[in-house]
Amino acid sequence: MEDPKNYISCCGFYCKTCKVFNSNLCKGCLLGYQTKERDINKAKCKIKLCCYQENKYSTCAECNEFSNCKIIASRFKPGTYQHKKCIQNLEFIRSNNTKNFIKIAKNWKNHYGKLK
Repeated sequence: MEDPKNYISCCGFYCKTCKVFNSNLCKGCLLGYQTKERDINKAKCKIKLCCYQENKYSTCAECNEFSNCKIIASRFKPGTYQHKKCIQNLEFIRSNNTKNFIKIAKNWKNHYGKLK
């Protein structure tokens, strides 16, 4: 069984409640790389490549630059709802740890939701 932390995307979204992931249209951000079922060298997501491959982080919350990251900003335009949720989730993970994030996120109806 996969570690529940592996269902948190590098950018702070939660795969287990993601409609795209649950429709099998996405394989998740971290799932399968540790077991070598997937090859990180074939990944196309620049966030994942920076976070997981280059820096060996589980999420961008481990990086001191995430709130001003140009890579995140190129994926989620600053000022948009998704960018806001991405940064909020990463801040929550940094302040409260992944275990507490999962406790909240497992009740979401989408890949992001309310943190309180």
